[in-house]
Amino acid sequence: MAAPLRRVLMCSAAGAMKGADAKRWHYGPGFDDARAARQHEELARMVAASGAEIVWLDQGSDGLADAVFTHDSSLMTDFGAVILRMGKALREPEPDLHEAAYARLGIPVLGRIAAPGQVEGGDCVWIDARTLALGRGVRTNQDGIQQLANLLGPKGVSVYGFDLPLWQGEEACLHLMSVISPLADDLALVYAPLLPVAFHEMLKAHGIKLVEGDAGEFAASHGLSLNVLPTAPRQVIAVAGFPRTKAAMEAAGCSVRTFEADALCIACEGGPTCLTRPVLRG
Repeated sequence: MAAPLRRVLMCSAAGAMKGADAKRWHYGPGFDDARAARQHEELARMVAASGAEIVWLDQGSDGLADAVFTHDSSLMTDFGAVILRMGKALREPEPDLHEAAYARLGIPVLGRIAAPGQVEGGDCVWIDARTLALGRGVRTNQDGIQQLANLLGPKGVSVYGFDLPLWQGEEACLHLMSVISPLADDLALVYAPLLPVAFHEMLKAHGIKLVEGDAGEFAASHGLSLNVLPTAPRQVIAVAGFPRTKAAMEAAGCSVRTFEADALCIACEGGPTCLTRPVLRG
């Protein structure tokens, strides 16, 4: 999840978030669609500057404000894409946009999560090429985890589910990736108090060193201080305004670039990882 980013799926906030009803989408009071669009454009410039090719979703996504968070609607594997099924009802149409994009790109689809299963990409963490961890919580259920295991098990991939706490309630979004961001194959940024114990043990067993995110910044940002995007091992993009978490990553040997994202990420509960669906790394 931290190999050099080569191709990534994104969706323009200028189209998807234009005129979005903040209350309907559970966005905070800092949401401003025009500022969010400008901040998204800056993120896209940083992603492109890293050398990654950006593939833009069709603007048919207009009106689906959360479609900008492309990480959630599909999962890329070594065997093709898996089209997921969203736990947030307003996001149910989004996976179809991803399936259409993969068809245009000539990327095979390995399978699709079907009702009553639910899996969101933010709950999926690759530990290595043959080990996939999932958070079981408000957005991803056991039926979805089992469907994913049925798809990937015959390919030699082991799939594990770990229970997440309710934390701030059903309307808020706590994914497994809310409490961990890979920085390199052997390094990850975490908020340890919310890590499932068995997942923590798995990380240690795989020799992954854990960098602790600052607790105060995690609380102040509703977890967004921890949501960072690796464009290569130890090369990351993060939301501006969280100097202690940034310093912790730098002390672990990471280069950290930041962008202003109060109207886009902080207000809308999704960081730079959420705003990107890596299609090709390596």
